[in-house]
Amino acid sequence: MLLQELKEEAVKLSPRDRLALVSAIIESLQNTPIAKSERSGAIQRMRGLLKTEKPAPTDREVAVMLEERRVEKDLQ
Repeated sequence: MLLQELKEEAVKLSPRDRLALVSAIIESLQNTPIAKSERSGAIQRMRGLLKTEKPAPTDREVAVMLEERRVEKDLQ
């Protein structure tokens, strides 16, 4: 099975099964040596995903966002 096919099948799984799959993948990688260059590349890609031009929200802004989310959940 190709990676793309595997990804397509994975999204069809229930959340519980997807978590089990992720756990199984992580366990399979626990004892697998990873080349330093691969690890560095992965770290750089992850940093890129987190990068933003906006400053981090303040504690007050986070509190407001959380309160808005709670109100949304209560209305549903």
